[in-house]
Amino acid sequence: MTDLSFKFKPQQWKCERLELSVFQWAQTMIFAIEEINRNENILPNVTLGYRIYDNCVKLPVALRVAAALISGNTEVAGGSDCEGTPPVIAIIGDPVSTHSIAISRMLSLFQIPMVSYSASCSCLSNKQEFPTFFRTIPSDAFQVKAMIEIIKHYGWTWVGAIASDDDYGQNAIKIFQEDVKAFGCIAFSETIHKVSEKDDVLQIVKVIKNSSAKVIVAFSSEVELKALMDEIVRQNITGRQWIASEGWSTAGALVINKNYASFGGTIGIAFRRGKIQGLQDFLLQIHLDFDPKNNLVVQFWETIFQCKFEENIKENMSNRSLNVKLCSGHEDVKSTNTAYSDVSDLRNAYNVYKAVYAVAHALDNMMRCVDKKGPFANNVCADIQNVQPWQLLHYLKNIDFMNSLGERVAFDENGDAVAVYDIVNWQLNDNETLIAKNVGIFSKLGTAGQMVTLAENEIFWNFESKKVPESVCSKSCQPGTRKATRKGQPICCFDCIPCADGEISSEINSPECVQCVPEFWSNQEKTQCILKDIEFLSYEDAMGITLTTVALSGAFLSTGVLTIFIHFRNSPVVKANNSELSFLLLVSLTMCFLCALCFIGKPTDLTCMLMHVTFGISFVLCIACILVKTIVVIVAFRATLPGSNMMKWFGTTQQRGTVFLFTFIQSMICTVWLTTAPPFPKKNTQYQNSKIIYECNIGSLVGFSCLLGYIGMLAATCFLLAFLARNLPDTFNEAKFITFSMLIFCAVWLTFIPAYISSPGKYTVAVEIFAILASSFGLLFAIFIPKCYIILLKPEKNTKKALLSRGLPKK
Repeated sequence: MTDLSFKFKPQQWKCERLELSVFQWAQTMIFAIEEINRNENILPNVTLGYRIYDNCVKLPVALRVAAALISGNTEVAGGSDCEGTPPVIAIIGDPVSTHSIAISRMLSLFQIPMVSYSASCSCLSNKQEFPTFFRTIPSDAFQVKAMIEIIKHYGWTWVGAIASDDDYGQNAIKIFQEDVKAFGCIAFSETIHKVSEKDDVLQIVKVIKNSSAKVIVAFSSEVELKALMDEIVRQNITGRQWIASEGWSTAGALVINKNYASFGGTIGIAFRRGKIQGLQDFLLQIHLDFDPKNNLVVQFWETIFQCKFEENIKENMSNRSLNVKLCSGHEDVKSTNTAYSDVSDLRNAYNVYKAVYAVAHALDNMMRCVDKKGPFANNVCADIQNVQPWQLLHYLKNIDFMNSLGERVAFDENGDAVAVYDIVNWQLNDNETLIAKNVGIFSKLGTAGQMVTLAENEIFWNFESKKVPESVCSKSCQPGTRKATRKGQPICCFDCIPCADGEISSEINSPECVQCVPEFWSNQEKTQCILKDIEFLSYEDAMGITLTTVALSGAFLSTGVLTIFIHFRNSPVVKANNSELSFLLLVSLTMCFLCALCFIGKPTDLTCMLMHVTFGISFVLCIACILVKTIVVIVAFRATLPGSNMMKWFGTTQQRGTVFLFTFIQSMICTVWLTTAPPFPKKNTQYQNSKIIYECNIGSLVGFSCLLGYIGMLAATCFLLAFLARNLPDTFNEAKFITFSMLIFCAVWLTFIPAYISSPGKYTVAVEIFAILASSFGLLFAIFIPKCYIILLKPEKNTKKALLSRGLPKK
């Protein structure tokens, strides 16, 4: 328990244990410095010295160390190869972003450059705030860009995010969330606290289990993430594709077989791997040193061999155990196989190596300055014997060299290294050991959309299908549908609504369906607009052929009856029924049948005018003849009464004149109609959406109504007169047949009206033709079939005597 009474001097921070990989980094720094000191081509006659401090992964210790270096206080020094206290002109470190932020703010006051090999927070790229900070790794902004490129490459739009509760994690996830908005959504965002309680870990695990997101990105170091990983493994949560930040993608403590079931197949971003010649031999040459000012080697020895020196046991009696193994000091480091001696995957150590060489090359460039051509005031050069940190800072900004591995080392305007990452994949090697295998590379130098290069056939997917997983809130809407966002949910969660008839969408995830232009309609899949079928009653289809055949049959039949009447024009039956009007009636009936043909075929300006004109005039001529015949019957009866001379007032001339007058009136109606608002062909796209009905527009409803109304008036008058005259005792009273024929005519046209209104498309025209043909046949059969029957089949009745006897009243 920490004493907060402020009555005692606080105890110093103590390092609980030494990480072997971290000690390897320190040894790599020493190796690089000694290699430079032996190299006569760089910094000749100059020997680099160093001091190494362990920050114990604690910010207070890191700040205390930085303050000690600035002030020259060596009480906390851990080791030195030089006598005295040489000036500190550069610092290599700190690996933790949060520490680097705090230390760099302090160092910037003294213009002391700091070169980090692992602090990747994008915030450190701000030269206004951190003017002396450099790093041999890319900024997290590029790490996020690499992750985004991978996520977009595989079409993942529904992604979970986890970040540690520090500058590294929070800055990275902030950038990540902003970039994801351009193409996808964050399913959940959780934070791993520095001091994670069990309940916090369980809550994150619960969110992961309940989320439909199959891809999870984690920005964290291995220390913060380990507790969460252990709980995920314990609960055996599988079927997730993890995207690892560089903080844990290659961590030896995490890339272990125990984690394979839950984390196998993880795709991670990692710093570039390098091979440093001679490093492994140097690491294995370490020897025990009991210098009280340098206890790092002792800590390393106790850690690697899992033992304790007797002196340390005495100092920590409270931690003494009967089972503690004592260190002899003669243990062989070469017999161990640990993270310390493993140089197969040098990443942070390689960046330490580059950082040391970056400072060395900056000093070397400073040494090679030509007098009076220097970069400082009055063109002076720096004095290598009395180098000031701010002078080194100037040269450090401009370094650009190729290291021994052929890799370019340089800093951009933000002090960041060239953005190049390895992309790793967790998979089992031939020995069934989990490793982080290189499967690709990310380079900022690539063009947009081509910054990531992946060896697809070498990537392991830890799913039953062994294929790329799918992570979407809603599957893409295919062409023919549109996206409809679900209320209260992210934009990545949507429903796919089929386009309505007449609308299409030709793209995946189309936000709207596009309306087809009037003459086009959507196909069955609703993916493209196709030209609508043009429908009209043609001579080619079955209905058109049938109606044409019936119309021609009626015309031929009328012509045949006319031929019979002409041939037998002197017979009593023909003479008794006013042969001239009968001939004219048969001609008009033939015209009625033939006018139906004008309604069949593709409408044109000519046919649209002809069909109504011929129909109107033909039927008026027909009805006029019948009306005159009816009047003749009535007049003939009146003429038989004593003292009546009515026949001379309604003779042949008056009959012809009456027919002509009735027909002329209809002709005038048609003429006025055609000159004011004639019928015209029209493409009707409103009645049936999927078809264009090619029809004749009547032009003027008044004109069409007058035409039909006039026909109806004549028909009604004719029917009324015929009905009144049906029982007149005339010889062969024709009024009965006229009554019957007009009854058929009126019935047909009365039923025509509702049928015409309710019939769609070409059937509208067919109904009109049917009404014409039905009424024409009704008139033909009702009036002329009885006469033809007598003429052709009962010639004995076709005599004057027979007719007179039929006309006598029964007693």
